[in-house]
Amino acid sequence: MTEFFASIIDWFVATRVPEQINTVDIKGLFQNSYFLVPFIGMVIYFLYKQAVNNLIITALAIFLWWFSGTDFVRGAVVGGELQLSRVLPVAGVGMAGLAILVYLLFIKQD
Repeated sequence: MTEFFASIIDWFVATRVPEQINTVDIKGLFQNSYFLVPFIGMVIYFLYKQAVNNLIITALAIFLWWFSGTDFVRGAVVGGELQLSRVLPVAGVGMAGLAILVYLLFIKQD
């Protein structure tokens, strides 16, 4: 079983997905019409269908993506050492996002 997970991890590292996620140009992404037109179309569709939960989940995903790229989060690990003064706020934001997802997906039923 460990060979299975090792092969998945090796494949994930070989595709360089974490590196690609770290080097995303957010300003360039939201100025690119190939991303912006489908994204706006999705938001308009959610508004048309009155899918408020989907809109909130989309906004939460964008916020958490933005938050993960801030200097506060980048400074959580300096020189390979974890800065304890930044762990609680970062974990708090993550837990709040998870709590919102759990509420929307499991507790609040339409």
